[in-house]
Amino acid sequence: MISKIARRNKIKTRIRGKISGTAQRPRMTVFRSNKGIYVQIIDDLAGKTLVSASSKGLEGGTKSEVAAKVGAAAAKKALEAGITTVVFDRNGYLFHGRVKSLADGAREAGLQF
Repeated sequence: MISKIARRNKIKTRIRGKISGTAQRPRMTVFRSNKGIYVQIIDDLAGKTLVSASSKGLEGGTKSEVAAKVGAAAAKKALEAGITTVVFDRNGYLFHGRVKSLADGAREAGLQF
């Protein structure tokens, strides 16, 4: 039987084989833990993190509501840095719950993907 972590890593490898971030369209990757959610916007060609945001310091609401706030904060920082479109990397997580809330929050704040 394959473990949950091994399954996620297998999915993650498959996703990363297909998508990559460039300077014009960087990769927006999500990491979620039991307590928090984190997002980075990365230029893979230069190997640099352009923008990052996390749930540290944010309070109030459910985990999904906090994730939407993190997505909006990341989108706001990205737009200030001149980034309008990104490639979304769900990092092996299923696209529902907190990951979907984060993506919807970023879209509502003006980021395109």
